Amino acid sequence: MFFGLGNILGAGIYVLIGKIAAEAGIFTPIAFLIAALVAALSAFTYSELSARYSYSSGVASYIDEGFHTLNLTRLTGLLVASVGIVTSATIARGFYGYLSVFLQLPEWLSISSLILVLGILTIWGITQSVTAVAVMTLIEVLGLLLVIWAGKETLVTIPTTLPTLMPGSDSGIWIGIMLGAFLAFFAFTGFEDMVTIAEEVKEPAKTLPAGIILSLVIATFLYSLVALVAIFTLDQATLAVSHAPLTDVIVATSDINPSIITLISIFAIINGALIQMIMVSRMLYGMACKGWIWHGFAEINAKTQTPVNSSLIVIAIILCLALWVPLVELAKTTSFLLLLIFSLVNAALISIKLRGTADSGVMNNPLWVPVAGLLSSVGLLIFQMLNWLA
Repeated sequence: MFFGLGNILGAGIYVLIGKIAAEAGIFTPIAFLIAALVAALSAFTYSELSARYSYSSGVASYIDEGFHTLNLTRLTGLLVASVGIVTSATIARGFYGYLSVFLQLPEWLSISSLILVLGILTIWGITQSVTAVAVMTLIEVLGLLLVIWAGKETLVTIPTTLPTLMPGSDSGIWIGIMLGAFLAFFAFTGFEDMVTIAEEVKEPAKTLPAGIILSLVIATFLYSLVALVAIFTLDQATLAVSHAPLTDVIVATSDINPSIITLISIFAIINGALIQMIMVSRMLYGMACKGWIWHGFAEINAKTQTPVNSSLIVIAIILCLALWVPLVELAKTTSFLLLLIFSLVNAALISIKLRGTADSGVMNNPLWVPVAGLLSSVGLLIFQMLNWLA
């Protein structure tokens, strides 16, 4: 649960709340709820599949079981690895905005230092990595609770201001909300990465489904409250251009030292990047073990018991992307690729269920769950494609 929750929180709310508000405005909480609904449907699909097939290759194994098509399996696995790499690069770029509050360093130096240090930790060992993740996740949650506490007076007025959050039927408003939801979807990514550590989890058939659902529920609750505080505290223009949005919210709502939330935000961003590095290195390792990609990625270091080759290539690619691609473009690319993957995963579970394959010892969702997950993912994907074409 900490692994998933740390990834979800670090990947979104600390970095992108301002960018989402730029699209959805005062209806930012609605955008978050739409994104949460789309993510939740797929989360139940991931929960069932992780219980059925507990392999480090994760999504690639699900596609293999669903369609038995090697090229599609290989492509999906590489897509998942790409998402993790792009997500890490996105988070690393967000790191610079918060670090600059304390320390004025060249952007390239801040980003490079973060990626290299986290890369070393990834190679060092899974116990050390996941322990660091758990500690930083607690710090992340503390940071969001601090924002909520600072904005408690704003939250008290919600019953009277609630009518202003109702978007009505204006198509222009809804286009903004959906564009915000597409970006907000990035903020809910992370639960799907939990399946890549299935082979390092005790009783994964029971543990992973519970962890996936709990992490998403907690994140949605915290996001909703933080989004409400943010949009009723700062105007849309201020949020949109802020490099450290939650710090600005704290400054505007309380006399709490803003350095505290800035420091916590840095921990959150570090945590999100670390989890993605762990996920991608394990994903490549799992695929290599099955013979789907270069066998060298399956090699394990005798001392650290970690996949060093896959970790090194991941570090190099993340470094290149983080230094040269803008933040919002990275986030949009991540959301697009993830919605494509979610569509494939839901379709795989539909295929498995239609074949009558069942396992009485694990979680079994009704057929409408993956169907709804497929339709919602494809729907949001098509909306964004149409927007790009327009």
